Amino acid sequence: MHSMKKWICVICGFIYDPAVGLPDHGIAPGTAFEDLPADWICPECGSPKDSFEPYTE
Repeated sequence: MHSMKKWICVICGFIYDPAVGLPDHGIAPGTAFEDLPADWICPECGSPKDSFEPYTE
Protein backbone atom coordinates (compact mmCIF):
# COMPACT_ATOMS: atom_id res chain seq x y z
CA MET A 1 0.00 0.00 0.00
CA HIS A 2 1.23 3.45 -0.90
CA SER A 3 1.50 6.13 1.70
CA MET A 4 -0.79 9.12 1.54
CA LYS A 5 1.97 11.65 2.07
CA LYS A 6 1.98 14.99 0.28
CA TRP A 7 4.44 15.80 -2.52
CA ILE A 8 5.78 19.23 -3.48
CA CYS A 9 6.89 20.53 -6.87
CA VAL A 10 10.44 21.82 -6.38
CA ILE A 11 9.95 24.19 -9.32
CA CYS A 12 6.85 26.15 -8.25
CA GLY A 13 5.94 24.89 -4.77
CA PHE A 14 2.62 23.27 -5.74
CA ILE A 15 1.66 20.62 -3.18
CA TYR A 16 -0.11 17.45 -4.29
CA ASP A 17 -2.30 16.14 -1.47
CA PRO A 18 -3.46 12.58 -2.23
CA ALA A 19 -6.32 12.88 0.28
CA VAL A 20 -7.79 15.63 -1.89
CA GLY A 21 -6.61 14.50 -5.33
CA LEU A 22 -7.18 16.80 -8.30
CA PRO A 23 -10.82 16.24 -9.30
CA ASP A 24 -10.66 19.04 -11.89
CA HIS A 25 -7.87 17.09 -13.59
CA GLY A 26 -9.48 13.66 -13.34
CA ILE A 27 -7.47 12.56 -10.30
CA ALA A 28 -9.83 11.12 -7.68
CA PRO A 29 -9.37 11.83 -3.96
CA GLY A 30 -7.33 9.04 -2.38
CA THR A 31 -4.99 8.67 -5.39
CA ALA A 32 -1.44 8.17 -4.10
CA PHE A 33 1.30 10.16 -5.84
CA GLU A 34 2.93 6.88 -6.88
CA ASP A 35 -0.29 5.92 -8.68
CA LEU A 36 -0.40 9.06 -10.84
CA PRO A 37 0.38 8.38 -14.52
CA ALA A 38 4.08 8.51 -15.46
CA ASP A 39 3.35 11.37 -17.88
CA TRP A 40 1.47 13.41 -15.25
CA ILE A 41 2.66 17.01 -14.98
CA CYS A 42 2.34 19.69 -12.32
CA PRO A 43 -1.01 21.46 -12.86
CA GLU A 44 0.55 24.78 -11.83
CA CYS A 45 3.77 24.96 -13.86
CA GLY A 46 3.77 21.91 -16.16
CA SER A 47 6.90 20.34 -14.67
CA PRO A 48 7.26 16.55 -14.99
CA LYS A 49 6.43 14.16 -12.17
CA ASP A 50 10.12 13.75 -11.31
CA SER A 51 10.21 17.44 -10.29
CA PHE A 52 8.30 16.46 -7.13
CA GLU A 53 9.72 15.30 -3.83
CA PRO A 54 8.10 14.21 -0.56
CA TYR A 55 6.72 17.15 1.39
CA THR A 56 7.23 17.39 5.12
CA GLU A 57 5.28 19.99 7.03
